Amino acid sequence: MRWLMRSKLHNATVTEANLAYVGSITIDEDLVDAVGLWPGERVLIVSNTSGARLETYVIAGPRGSGAFEVNGAAAHLIGKGEEIIVIGFELSDKPVQPKVALMDKQNRLVRWLHEEPSTVLAPFETA
Repeated sequence: MRWLMRSKLHNATVTEANLAYVGSITIDEDLVDAVGLWPGERVLIVSNTSGARLETYVIAGPRGSGAFEVNGAAAHLIGKGEEIIVIGFELSDKPVQPKVALMDKQNRLVRWLHEEPSTVLAPFETA
């Protein structure tokens, strides 16, 4: 069994960072559904802006809102306006075809990306 990327929201913009919240990341429910995430699911958040990486869980936000709200202590690491990637994983014994969505600056899904596993070359092997 291996952990594989199953879902990815790429280049989203954080719309709010709320220290006073219990925790998690709130994401527009339309986008949660689009890539197959579940409310309560553990996700990895990566900031393209600061390089910060953290794990938290998903809360579904209002549909059509474009919300990407970093809540609780995570707001110390990732702030409003930062560009982030949200990644969900699956434990599987077979390859998984991930759903990968590219976001625009207003957090609208602009296109689907297809990420294929790269070929790893053995030492001294050439392509």
